[in-house]
Formats: sequence, C-alpha cells, structure tokens
Amino acid sequence: MTRSSLTTPPPDAAAPAVHPGAPPAGATLSSHYSQCFGCGADHPTGLHLKARTPDGATVEAEFTVGEAHQGAPRLAHGGVLATAMDEVIGMSVYLLHKPYVTARLETDYLLPVPVGTTLHLRAWCNGITGRKAYLEAEGRIGASDGPVAVRAAALFIEVNMEHFAKHGDLAAIAAEHPDYEVNP
Repeated sequence: MTRSSLTTPPPDAAAPAVHPGAPPAGATLSSHYSQCFGCGADHPTGLHLKARTPDGATVEAEFTVGEAHQGAPRLAHGGVLATAMDEVIGMSVYLLHKPYVTARLETDYLLPVPVGTTLHLRAWCNGITGRKAYLEAEGRIGASDGPVAVRAAALFIEVNMEHFAKHGDLAAIAAEHPDYEVNP
C-alpha cells in the first residue's frame, strides 16, 4: 500500500481497544442510515454493503459490481471502488462505538474489477491517537483469499453526534440510532 504520512499511525498511536458495548464477534452490523449510498438498504442505486465482524476487531463485507457502477465499459468506476473502501472502513469504526468521519482516504487500484465481480472487503484499525483513527482496507476478487484488486488507507476523526445533527437531519439520526444520545 502506498500511503502518505497522513494515514500512517505515528509511533505513539495506541492499539485500538474494542468498546465493551461494540458488536460482538460474528455480529452483523447495522447500516449508517437507511439511505446511505454505501450501506443503506433503501438507497435505490447504492452499494448495499452488509457488514459483519468475524472477530470483533475487523469488518468484512461483499460488494458485487453492477451495471450502475461502471466507469469504463464493463469495468467498475474507480470512485465507486473508493466508496466501497470508505464504507467498509467506516463500518469498522462501529467496533470502537464512537462516531467518526473520513478525513482522508488514499486508494491504490491494483487490478481492474469487471461488472459482475464480487469484491470481498475487509477493514481494520491500525492505531488511535487522540481523536484520530488510522485504518486500512482491502478488496479481493471472488473470495476472501482472492487476488487483491484495491487497497485503502484512511484517517478518520472522532466527532460527537451533534456534528451530524448540525450538518444533517436530527430527526433521521434519532429515529435510526436511538442508542446514541443526540441533543440539538
């Protein structure tokens, strides 16, 4: 993975601690929001990722490239692949049981991904320092041990839920995430 110093954990970054209230190993993770382009079941043209944590420390999901995801004829659009990587990384912060947002995403494209291909995605956290979380992901073609087609490294920043209330829709957040206290 080619990455900048901005997505590389500094030497003093702590190993991530899974929050005691985080989803347990084997759990399926809920979507960020029903209309989320990456994981929302109700988004008409979204990726519809369904993520799970096999071990409480990583997140896995599958994404099948459809006709609506093309860039070049019959090949996945690079931006859609970056979105899938951002989404699986964004789902992995559920294990930390804190709200984070993407600050930087670096993506390496290693192989073309044809329409009809299922990408097996996996994401994990490499370290945390202050409000910064350093994460990585990979997308493999056809199987969890298939050839790596895309890799990503990211910097996520912890925010409070008021961030989403201020810039988004407070009622939608409260309706879909009653476990988070959101005050206007």
